[in-house]
Amino acid sequence: MFKAIVSSGTLLSALDSVSVLVDECKIRLDDEGFTIRAVDPANAGMVDLRLDAGAFESYETDDETIGVNLARLEDIAGMANADDLIHLELDEETRKLNIQIDGLEYTLALIDPDSIRQEPDLPDIDLPATAVIEGRDIDRAVKAADMVSDHIALGVDASSEYFYVDAEGDTDDVHFELDRDELITLTAGDAHSLFSLDYLKEMNKAIPNDAEVSVELGEEFPVNIQFDIAEGQGTVTFVLAPRIQGE
Repeated sequence: MFKAIVSSGTLLSALDSVSVLVDECKIRLDDEGFTIRAVDPANAGMVDLRLDAGAFESYETDDETIGVNLARLEDIAGMANADDLIHLELDEETRKLNIQIDGLEYTLALIDPDSIRQEPDLPDIDLPATAVIEGRDIDRAVKAADMVSDHIALGVDASSEYFYVDAEGDTDDVHFELDRDELITLTAGDAHSLFSLDYLKEMNKAIPNDAEVSVELGEEFPVNIQFDIAEGQGTVTFVLAPRIQGE
């Protein structure tokens, strides 16, 4: 059993953070809310999403796992106005999701969860550096790097206490840095890793400009990028594997 009412903005912000990496996913439903964890086909990027039950106008479920085509579900939710409420109900007999938006009714065929790739475990890595940055600064850095390169280096200089972004192109380079006073917080440890810019561009699409974004880094380790959605009642964590220097 699953029955819920949620604002279109809340649902879309959650779905957008997952669809930047995968086309289909499992949604695990329990009393505390719903969770999605998925990894892209190349095993480079992972997303872990939690949307608390409190983010919904109403929420009832037994423990359920459903499989969804994200593009189709986003297309349906995208037909709602920003303030519209979306009614979701799982039909136990047909195993389809009934969706109602302001007089519009849509029945979405679900995917067998067993046919969807198994969710990965979140890597348990103790990273030495954490910078908490405004979403708009992440956006500036990614867009500037994209002008010159298809790779981006993220790092922290522990001695001078600043976070930096470097991108080196064939002819042009980009350097962007924020010191401790310009960051929300900084745990300074030496860190430097190179990443595919294509992945960070996709992840950046899901990060609100006004979000406080935690970026955890090490030396040639994956980066953990975490931020809240749904007014603090949801959390998104991206994990991106590094490109080893010289690849």
